[in-house]
Amino acid sequence: MIARRRTLATWLAISCLALASTTPAKALEIPELFVKLAASPTLANPGIILIDPATDQTIYSVGPDVERAPASVLKLISMTTVLNTFSPDLTFKTSISDTATPGTFIIQGSGDPWVTESPFEAQKYQRAFIPTLINKVLALHPELKSITLDYDNVYALDMKALQRYFAGRLTINTVKVASAASAMTELASVTSPKLAKIIEFTLLYSDNVLADRLARAAAHADGFSTDADGIQSAFDKTLTDLGISSAGLRVFDGNGLSHQTRVTVRQIAQLLVAIRSNPKFKVILAGLPVAGKTGTLKTRFVNDAPTAVGLIHAKTGWINTTVSLAGYVTVGSDQYVFAVVANHIHNLESARSAARVTIDQMLGSIAKP
Repeated sequence: MIARRRTLATWLAISCLALASTTPAKALEIPELFVKLAASPTLANPGIILIDPATDQTIYSVGPDVERAPASVLKLISMTTVLNTFSPDLTFKTSISDTATPGTFIIQGSGDPWVTESPFEAQKYQRAFIPTLINKVLALHPELKSITLDYDNVYALDMKALQRYFAGRLTINTVKVASAASAMTELASVTSPKLAKIIEFTLLYSDNVLADRLARAAAHADGFSTDADGIQSAFDKTLTDLGISSAGLRVFDGNGLSHQTRVTVRQIAQLLVAIRSNPKFKVILAGLPVAGKTGTLKTRFVNDAPTAVGLIHAKTGWINTTVSLAGYVTVGSDQYVFAVVANHIHNLESARSAARVTIDQMLGSIAKP
């Protein structure tokens, strides 16, 4: 009898252990305040989705498959595409060489997206200071009052910035060239930091120029054109590579400024799940602003949802009629993926501000340390 009792007790213990190991974790309970805020008129029928990345279960959604203008939340797709194409250790070099023609030099680049003529930006953000190249020429030829610059694989806007920088001291005539065959001796060069740092900066401060340049560079490297059609093809490829449907995705730039761009919050959330699970994209996680602490979220949540400060890592976005936010919210020991795109906001800053407060308070209702 004793042996039988022990056998029965052992069987019960094993059964309980098996049951505990197969019983799913308790799903996140959505508070009434979250639901009430999601339906607030300030959001004007938004797209909202909340996913448990551990189970891929959709916890809450409203209009998740409606195509919407995402604003700068599109940069999540841009930067994922960039990392799907390039190594995060990639650096960009820009150099200047003399030519056989006196007074004519050639600047050769590798498409560095963030060279700068600003000493402040060069020092604070380690941006490649392009005037260094001309300063070297002037050091070698102090008598020059005017030079001609051919350039290859350098942005025209950066060449114009170079002209402005030296205005009044040196006349710079620029001529874009198709090849670098005329280059003779390299005189000086500048190199960017690693691509990883550039991507982090792009996401943290939502830099539109960097995002668009990087997206077009990735499209070109993937074998597509560098226009809107090429970016569309590159983004389609990225989503397909990650097992995410690109149906309905419409892209017109790499930064989300176009009001014609369309994506669903489900696609954004699925992308965030993929980013979180793949070490290849850890740079994106590092670059996301943190609620109440860094980047474009530094002043958000502080007053309207202070308990969420530090618990939300997300990409912000806005254009005239859209306010968006997508990323990760910490709830105790768990982390959930969310995406919110309110794309029917009145074109008033007061309306956009009210939408941001509503989104912050909605997420604040579930965020827990």
